[in-house]
Amino acid sequence: GLLIKQGKIRGWGMCNDNAYGLAASCAAARAIGVPPPVSMQNDFSLIDRRAEENGVSEASSEIHENVGFMAYNALAGGFLTGKYLTGPPPTSDNPSFATSQLTRLNPRGRHDEPNWGRTLYRYRSGPATDATKLYAKLAEKYEIPLTDLALRWSQSRQLVTSTLVGHTSKKQLQESIRIFNVKNKPLSDELLWEIDRVHMMNRLPIFASTRVGADWYGEGEIGERIP
Repeated sequence: GLLIKQGKIRGWGMCNDNAYGLAASCAAARAIGVPPPVSMQNDFSLIDRRAEENGVSEASSEIHENVGFMAYNALAGGFLTGKYLTGPPPTSDNPSFATSQLTRLNPRGRHDEPNWGRTLYRYRSGPATDATKLYAKLAEKYEIPLTDLALRWSQSRQLVTSTLVGHTSKKQLQESIRIFNVKNKPLSDELLWEIDRVHMMNRLPIFASTRVGADWYGEGEIGERIP
């Protein structure tokens, strides 16, 4: 509260928390007489709709805590652009040393980078890749780029106050500006329903897997605990 009174910050926010954490933080702030959080930043995309299903959407709404929701990784680290669906697999997934070296030296994006690639593995799990391919087919059917579909869908959700985007080039920035142009027509109800139908096949594909080792003993692909 002191930093806000001093004018050093306008407000404060939270990241990667759930509905309970958001509500509890707001209650704690009110209890000690300081402003509650003004924003919640969570992972949110076509292949990660947890925030709409775990109570964050309701908790952050105007009639409850009235906290703005910022969606990050709306393009799943670039996977929802479709650029990894063709050509060699992402570097850390590639069984061929020769072609993996090509993408390591000339990465298409973060999924080809050694460090980021392993961190972002969840967006290219078997089920997540299957879902992305189906969304790519929808984008082709409705004659819009997959990137447009992913970002415009995110921004259309009632939960989302702002969609955060990251760029590695001026061209990508210009592309995002074009996509978020207010003159663009909303995605049609027919397309939104087809998106929901894909979603209902696997409601959380990023944490599903088509390859589960018998020797993993309660851990996921990178050693994370399975709840």
